[in-house]
This record gives sequence, C-alpha cells and structure tokens, in this order.
Amino acid sequence: MHKHSRLALATATAAALAGGLLTFSATTATAADSVHHPVADFNNDGYGDVAYSAGAATVGGKKSAGQIVVLYGSASGVTSAKRAVISQNTSGVPGGGAETGDGFGWMSAYGDFNGDGYDDLAVAATYEDLGSDKDGGTVAILWGSAKGLSGGTTIKDAAPSSHDRWGRSLAAGDFDGDGTEDLAVGTTSNRVYVFKGGITKSGTSGGQYSFTVPLQSGGVAGTLNLTAGDINGDKRTDLVVDGYETDSDMGWNTNYYVPGSASGLKASSAKELRRGVITGIGDVNGDGYGDIVTGQSWDPGKDSSDTVPGSSTGGKVNIIYGSASGPATVKAVTQNSGNVPGSSERGDWFGSELSLGDVNGDGKTDLVVGAPGEDLDGVANAGGVTVLYGSASGVNTASGYQFFAQSTAGVPGTDEKNDYFGGEVKLSDVTGDGKADLTVGAYGENSHDGAVYYLPSNGKKITTTGSRALSPASVGVSTDATPEFGGNAAN
Repeated sequence: MHKHSRLALATATAAALAGGLLTFSATTATAADSVHHPVADFNNDGYGDVAYSAGAATVGGKKSAGQIVVLYGSASGVTSAKRAVISQNTSGVPGGGAETGDGFGWMSAYGDFNGDGYDDLAVAATYEDLGSDKDGGTVAILWGSAKGLSGGTTIKDAAPSSHDRWGRSLAAGDFDGDGTEDLAVGTTSNRVYVFKGGITKSGTSGGQYSFTVPLQSGGVAGTLNLTAGDINGDKRTDLVVDGYETDSDMGWNTNYYVPGSASGLKASSAKELRRGVITGIGDVNGDGYGDIVTGQSWDPGKDSSDTVPGSSTGGKVNIIYGSASGPATVKAVTQNSGNVPGSSERGDWFGSELSLGDVNGDGKTDLVVGAPGEDLDGVANAGGVTVLYGSASGVNTASGYQFFAQSTAGVPGTDEKNDYFGGEVKLSDVTGDGKADLTVGAYGENSHDGAVYYLPSNGKKITTTGSRALSPASVGVSTDATPEFGGNAAN
C-alpha cells in the first residue's frame, strides 16, 4: 500500500521502506507577498476554505484513483454540508477520467493563478500514466468562482522525458514580485519548474523557467516538498525545497532556501538549511520576516546538531528566524523543550507535520506540531497535536501551550491504535473572524478510512467548543478500500 502523507515519508525514510511516496507541505505564511492570500478562499465569500486529500479513494470502481475534498468555510466553520468532492470523473476536470492508482488529490496548492479574485487549486495525479510514460503524472488547475471550484485546465509537463511524477510537490506565490501568482512544480528530479503568473484557462502562462538545487534525483528522490513564503521581507515570495542530500543513502533529508528576485527564484543564491522532512513558513516573532520551521520526525544521528536530546527518534522542529538577509538564527524545539507537553520518545514523530497561523490575532504566527506516532495510555500511534504560541522572542515553550488528542475532553472520538491523529494539521481562518482555526487529519482512523477534525479558535486560543469530526461517509468519499481521508491538506 502506498502511504502518501508526510508522516509516511518520515516513516519510510527512517525504516527504509520501499514504494513510491508523495509529499507536500502545508503552511500559512503571515509574512507573505502582496498577492498570495494567507488563507484560501475559492468562492471569495470572506471565509477561508481548506482542501483535504482522499488520495487512496476508490472512484467509479477504480481503487486509489483519488479525490480531493474541499471544505468551504462559514461563520460556524467547516462542516460536511458545505463541501465539494472532486475527482478526475468530475465534469470539467481534465485527465481522461479516474484510473486505478493515479492518486489524484494527494498533492495540491492554492493561489489566484488567473487574477480574477477567486483562489484556484492546483491538484496533481502524480501516478497518472501518460501513454507509455508510466507514473508520468499530471497537474490540473481547478478554477475558483462564486460557486466554488469548477472546471479545470491541465498544466503540461515541461520536460516529460526528464523525470516522473509531475506535480509530486506544488507551491504558489509571487516569486518575481510582478503582482501575479506563480506556480512551482516538483518531480522526481532536483529541478523545479515555475509557471509565471497570468495562467489562463487555456493553459498559457506569463512564461516558464526552471532551476536546480543539489538534491538527489530519481526514484523516491527529487523535490519532496515545496514551501513558499517571504523570508527576507522584500515582498517577493521565497521558496524552500526539501529533498535528500546528494551524499546520503536516502537516510538524511535537507532543505534549501531559494530567494525570490525581480527575475524570479534565484538558485545561485540558494542556502542550505537545517535538515528536516517538512517545512512551514510564518512570522513567529512578528518582526515582518517569515520564519522557516522544519520538522525532523526521526533522527539518523548524522551529527550532534541533529540529535534529539534523550531520544534518537522522538522528533523535533527547527525554527530558522528570517531577516533582511534571509535565514538567520536557529532554535530547536522538542517535546523535551521547556514545558512542551509530553517527552521525546522513540516513534512519536513529533514534527512530521506542522502548520502556522495566527490563532489569537496578535500579529505573531503560532505553530501547530503533529506527533501522529504518540502513544497515549498504552494505545500505540494514537497521535496528538501540540499548539505553541508566537511571541516577540519567538515560539513560547514555557507557557500558553496546548495539547489535543482524541482523549481530550470535547474532541470527538477516542484514542485508538494507529489512528495517527495529527498525521496532518492545518491552521486557517475558516470562520472569517481573522483568527486561525485548526483542522487535524487522522488518516489512520477506522483502519485507514481517515477523518478530519475541526477545532475552532475562540479568539484567544484553540478550543474544543464547537469541534466536530468529518468522516469519509459524511463528505461523500467511498470507503470501498482505504481512502486515507485527511492525509494531506492544500498549502
């Protein structure tokens, strides 16, 4: 079985599991360019929307054809009633119809690509076969409108003979600062392809270019995650590219910061960052510069700077604070830091998922960290989520923190083996009050049927009042096999 969540990448890397893995990053960057919205709004109604994968869903009898579930925001948050379930069988969506194993929906990224005021959604079917090109992959933009997402346009592979899995990573932002939204596309190679803003429904764009960073290519390597945000405060979007080190045996991940410029992303100025398997960007200390947060959910122990104190595999996050010159000082946070709930234990996978957003509206980005491998009261891999709040001095690990699991009072459900609660996390203002609410994916719920949990902000913190669970059945996803609903959220 292919597992496509970012947790799966960490697990597979640590255990050297075989099989193709898909990953992408979820982040809400408050230190953003002037174009990319910090919250997706596909119908432009003032309420943020979120999109969650059901990438292993059966569609029209085709197993693992894949779907994506768009949950439209409202004054009461996200519900199963106000949503759209989209597959390659949906009218207007390109791709020739649902096919076994395509994995449509695992990868997605939002942005207003045609500049009409409605956010659009770029979605990949990374295992799509194109004639004799096995696992060549496809990317389609689903167009926003007053009624939500409708119709789609294929973004053609720029070099199909040079790689596989077109769209295995996606990110959007204004990389050249020209006032239009660009789309970055990753593959199994270390080359990133950028489609400049002004993408039209006929498939043309404002131009194309590509660049490389020194990462491994081929097989399960390539650009594993792409994360966009303004690190140096120049109002041009920068990009963080995650992948495997060229001198490793795929046991160590690394990340490269690639700054935006007037001519686009500038690979010649790329900087290697502290290693990690997943990345988010947000202004944690409120200084106007985006801070890079990388999650390292296992520790191969290559050098002392990467060691998690007291545990070889508990996991940690590295916070790399932004500045006018780009990435600057680094602070590591584990479950052994300050008063962070829990302790670093083998297999917790703390940091395998993370997201950033302003929960309390104080202008400082807050951090949510998933630990989907957390054992709770003897229940293996029940999973948990930690909320750490931003402050002028950075992430506060001494006070104000919160911890949620399905055993937390008010959270729907109970702790069960291999639920992997926190296998995805997403901070996004889905109630339109200017404060980020939390949705949590538990892709292992009910034997990998999966589920998404909504925990709103009350303006000061995340609360369980008004929380709800959204099951595959409630949103219209088939549980014929193992859809793994909630495995990934659009970034």
